[in-house]
Amino acid sequence: MAIRPEMAYFECLHELKLIVDLMNESGIAGMRFSISETAKWGDVTIGPKIIDASVKKRMKAALKDIQSGKFAREWIKEYESGYKRYNSLLKAGEKHPIEKTGTRLRALMPWIKKKNIRGAQAAY
Repeated sequence: MAIRPEMAYFECLHELKLIVDLMNESGIAGMRFSISETAKWGDVTIGPKIIDASVKKRMKAALKDIQSGKFAREWIKEYESGYKRYNSLLKAGEKHPIEKTGTRLRALMPWIKKKNIRGAQAAY
């Protein structure tokens, strides 16, 4: 059975806010207290398969780039060259299928305050 993009979007983005809010309020153990047994089972069995030693290794490499100044140097170079790669990456992100799906789904959710942030920084 294929997962519908609408369900994947909802689970990945809208449930993410709930999970993060729960962790912010009471830590990971508190979040686990508040979610379903099925979600807990997925957390403790599938989570470690996704967030594993290879992720930790890549995060350490990213931190090393930040600490060494490499990240800042690359960002300065990007700025000085007119943000070409940066803007290209942002545009590609806007074209990701999850954006189209999200626009359609949010239109079906009247309880979510809609914000058009085109040309303006979002402020929460």
